[in-house]
Amino acid sequence: MTYPPASWMTRRTFLSLTLGATAGALTGCAVNPVTGQSQFMLMSREQEIQIDRERSPHQFSADYGLVQDSRLNTYLQQTGQKLASRTHRPDMPYSFHAVNAAYVNAYAFPGGSIACTRGILVELENEAELAALLGHELAHVNARHTAEQMTKGVFISTLLTGASIALGGNEAYSSLISDLGGMGASMLLAKYSRDNERQADDLGMEYMVKVGYSPQGMVQLQNMLVSLSSRQPSALEAMFSTHPMSQERLQTARRTANTSYAHALNQPVYKEQYMDNTAGLRAIRPAIKAMQLGQERMAQEDYQAALSSFEQALQSAPNDYAALVMMSECLVALDRPREAKRYAQKAKDINPKEAKARYVQGVASLEQKDYSSAVQAFTTYEQLLPGNPTAIFLQGISFEGMGRREAAASRYAQFLRQVNQGEQAKYAYSRLKEWGYIR
Repeated sequence: MTYPPASWMTRRTFLSLTLGATAGALTGCAVNPVTGQSQFMLMSREQEIQIDRERSPHQFSADYGLVQDSRLNTYLQQTGQKLASRTHRPDMPYSFHAVNAAYVNAYAFPGGSIACTRGILVELENEAELAALLGHELAHVNARHTAEQMTKGVFISTLLTGASIALGGNEAYSSLISDLGGMGASMLLAKYSRDNERQADDLGMEYMVKVGYSPQGMVQLQNMLVSLSSRQPSALEAMFSTHPMSQERLQTARRTANTSYAHALNQPVYKEQYMDNTAGLRAIRPAIKAMQLGQERMAQEDYQAALSSFEQALQSAPNDYAALVMMSECLVALDRPREAKRYAQKAKDINPKEAKARYVQGVASLEQKDYSSAVQAFTTYEQLLPGNPTAIFLQGISFEGMGRREAAASRYAQFLRQVNQGEQAKYAYSRLKEWGYIR
């Protein structure tokens, strides 16, 4: 990388360039496609799609990638597209995915990328419940709820500042692992208001009834979530942080189904169809439950107990990509990087196109001070999934560990063009200043 003369690159100039790199064009008023009313909006349709294209792959990877089950993927696409054709924005580039995460959730990005975790799919009992789930997420896209929340400033600062991590000691490496997940639902997806959720429930029921499902699917979905929240609240933590749940929503769904859509109550729910298409998923339900428990214990920093849960998951599903990566993450937290790399390698062999195992392997290599292997892992990760500034920063750390100052400086400068706050940014800036690239 060629740097401008040090005398020209003052701190003020440097920071203004990095700040300016994040600036985007703002829009004004727009017509809400659902209500038909004028609405102040800072995002255009094109910006919604662009953010989706840039961010959704990182969310999917944070959720351990897309499931390697072609039958299930085709089924979700067909069900979702059938619903999407009857929405208020049928021209959006919708896509529907199952992701390997064990926690219970579904989410939508503003451009129409919609995903369901394995954790929620194993709890559903029929296609009408799936249609209710997808219809609800489609409603968020159609009512432009994410764009609305961003306009209100709920999470736009996250998009501008990126992540920040302190380095040093084994706890820091655990933080690096967590930060990759931090690019997931809690940081990149809008936290919907209760009014947003009510509207999404109403629209979701409208969409599913239009294509021939019984509104009971929405009632059953809401009932399952309320019941599960009382039995296993930790499994729904991510979902409830973005989708506020309440008994009121269940009662409203029942009332609406029995009044506005009473004429459709006898429409089918397609239980057998759902069971046939999710048979492979339901066969590893015990492993998914063990992964849920393991991740709960990881969040509590009870890593030894988490290890037992992931071992149990792998006994049920020895070649499950997500279980292998979770085990690798746990071993990193336990300061057992050699074993962590072994599990990450097996995960890579099983799903070579998915990036997360490479990231975890890179962190394990850093923990071993095996900087050459770390560079290779983070470089491959970045090739598979470009755009994660933390991976670029860690490449810089790795090159610095190898004594390759120029390569490290290049990565730090690249990182600072995307992120200008936090401990990582401070560290990268201090290195560039110390080495004479910034005055």
